[in-house]
Amino acid sequence: MNRSLLAGIVLGAAVAAAAGAIGGYRLFAPAEPAYAEVLEVNEVTEEAPVSREVCKDVQVTHRKAPRDEHQILGTAAGAVLGGVAGSQIGGGSGKKIATAAGAIAGGVAGKKTQEKIQAGDTYTTTERRCETVQDTRTKVTGYDVRYRLGDREGQIRMSQRPGDRIPVRDGELMPEAEAPQP
Repeated sequence: MNRSLLAGIVLGAAVAAAAGAIGGYRLFAPAEPAYAEVLEVNEVTEEAPVSREVCKDVQVTHRKAPRDEHQILGTAAGAVLGGVAGSQIGGGSGKKIATAAGAIAGGVAGKKTQEKIQAGDTYTTTERRCETVQDTRTKVTGYDVRYRLGDREGQIRMSQRPGDRIPVRDGELMPEAEAPQP
């Protein structure tokens, strides 16, 4: 037999034996789970304040600016009418006193009457009024996940909601890796 043929047969047999040994080891060695089973998922939340502006239209009553701010017209008209009414009372020097008293009383009454009329002289406008109100909003910050890996159970906090299983590499959970769903 040719030496190179013999060397090839021996080398081929060695490679086949090595491949068989490796395959046999993998076949009989305990298999490491590729995924952890998700048993329970609970959202982790926090309350966050949120500001918002609320506006509404409001009817506002304004007082018109008086043309006669010091009520001179009402005072003068009241004084004249009061003086005329006072002059109808008494005689002689009493008539003069009654006329003066009527003019003073009429002036005061005329001023008060004009004040009331001016106070009721109003107009209405619609104004937009806004205010800032505080609300609270619930925000999901993560997920507490209870899982089973082989024969042990554990818990982990994840930033995203997991599916039915979590990938495992070298015995460690890979929570951020995508797990294909069955």
